[in-house]
Amino acid sequence: MTLDELLLSQAQELRRGTTVLACLTLLEERQYGYALLETLNDAGIPVEGNTLYPLLRRLEKQGLLVSEWETDDTRPRKFYQVTPQGALARAGLTREWQTLVGSISQLTKEKR
Repeated sequence: MTLDELLLSQAQELRRGTTVLACLTLLEERQYGYALLETLNDAGIPVEGNTLYPLLRRLEKQGLLVSEWETDDTRPRKFYQVTPQGALARAGLTREWQTLVGSISQLTKEKR
């Protein structure tokens, strides 16, 4: 494995854990899956559909999201939104994220 491949793999692992927090944050407002996918990718969090949709189903099963089919348009779309429990989880994960960022920042400053 080359260094570039190794870095790509490790960066993907870092992003994988942050995708849940990003989804819970973005789904404060109701969105359908494909729009969420585009928003994440535009924000620099590359996610593939075959990763995102199972994640959304898992978060819904855990009670952190609710979904609703909208069939008014020519194409039915499934919209997702964070639940009150999901908002509490997001707040806790945000605190954890901020603590981790502070810790990693401190560690990397010490190594310079």
